[in-house]
Amino acid sequence: MKNKVLFLPYPFPFTLPLFVRNSMKRFLVVILIVLTVGLGSYFFNQYWIHRYDGLIARQSAVYRLDPDLVWSIIYEETYFSPWKQGKDGEIGLMQITPTVGREWAAETGMHDLERQMAQNAESLLRDPERNIQIGCWYLEKIYEQYRDTPDALPRVIAAYNAGPSRAAEWGKVSEGAKPLTGEEFMNKIEIPSTRAYVSSILDRYHKLKGPAQTARTPASASSPAIAR
Repeated sequence: MKNKVLFLPYPFPFTLPLFVRNSMKRFLVVILIVLTVGLGSYFFNQYWIHRYDGLIARQSAVYRLDPDLVWSIIYEETYFSPWKQGKDGEIGLMQITPTVGREWAAETGMHDLERQMAQNAESLLRDPERNIQIGCWYLEKIYEQYRDTPDALPRVIAAYNAGPSRAAEWGKVSEGAKPLTGEEFMNKIEIPSTRAYVSSILDRYHKLKGPAQTARTPASASSPAIAR
């Protein structure tokens, strides 16, 4: 008797139920939307926080400042929003007061700028380039006071936020004593918001510089954020 070969019918393709297929389609659509929104938000944010990099670099070079420090201050002050106004009348990207604007205009010796600043300081200070220019000028003036002081950077940032007189008061030591370290100075800042402001900017600044350069120029350096 010959062996019989048993032929099994070719199985039909497996078909997912309709509701499962629809659920998978919806899931894929949601994933695509999330990815699109996420990538779009990321690239828009990168554009937003770097669109003034050219202005920052130019004015930082004029006033011998590290552009990474200026960038970090603007990030903290207004997150690159030139229309912002502070509760005490600060205006624009670097939150410049009209008083500082008038001081800058007077120092330039340009009567047109003095007149404009006297008549309509707000309009002038809302201009991103002018605001960054005046902010860098003011920051450099503060730095001059601490050029030979150890741990200058926390003092400079505190003075920018709370005023040079307050920063000088917090940094006082008895006659003949060593200057405060950066950490000691930070602990003497009496305004919690200023202490948080200084700490946040220092963290961001050091992240921008990277671990290698931070190790070479830590916050304890005499003037890591200004060119000599």
